[in-house]
Amino acid sequence: MATFVLIHGAGDVGWHFHLVAAELRARGHDVVAPDLPADDESLTLSDYADAVAEAVGDRRDLIVVGHSFGAFTAPLVTERVPVDVLVLLAGMIPAPGEPPERWWEDLGYESAVAEQAERDGGLTGSADPFVAFYHDVPRELAAQALSRERAHPSRTAMVEPWPMTAWPDVPTRFVLCRQDRVLPAEFLRGVVRERLGIAPDEIDGSHRVALSRPAALADVLERCAATASAPS
Repeated sequence: MATFVLIHGAGDVGWHFHLVAAELRARGHDVVAPDLPADDESLTLSDYADAVAEAVGDRRDLIVVGHSFGAFTAPLVTERVPVDVLVLLAGMIPAPGEPPERWWEDLGYESAVAEQAERDGGLTGSADPFVAFYHDVPRELAAQALSRERAHPSRTAMVEPWPMTAWPDVPTRFVLCRQDRVLPAEFLRGVVRERLGIAPDEIDGSHRVALSRPAALADVLERCAATASAPS
């Protein structure tokens, strides 16, 4: 069985994955879902990757999953521990040397959101988190998630160039959420094609699919994990 290392996104905590973690553990897998450091503006992306590696310890058979902003940290973990498969979940795919704060501008994010918002009546990019992020999550569960928000990432992590010089030589999968109103599906399909040169795995659900459809997401993650043992 695999060890799934679940890396949360901006402003979040490992709790975000608690329903998926329960699904994976029920299927015999191990799960590590750390809270990355917050409330410290001096910390870098490398510091976040160090925190993940420390949480992993000597575990092996690692499937590292980076959600949203966690996609900036997840590839760095491959330099610290042996990773079998790297999975980006609705992830902000970084480019070598690109500061995270430049990601939106570099990829034309604002125009993509405006175009999708025109099609869906302003749902995409809404300032209301219950509309943009949590529209398919039970309201009480969404409120719990919002109550756990923290100051992560730091300003330093946002402005420093992404430190890798190339994408890691690790099998990589991308899980795209079809009803994502934060990173629209059509926009992300192009980003995945441009930056990873692969076709994404797709799942119904919002940007918070780990809370809205944990069993379905666990199914997809198990299929991604099978990449590690698939014949080349």
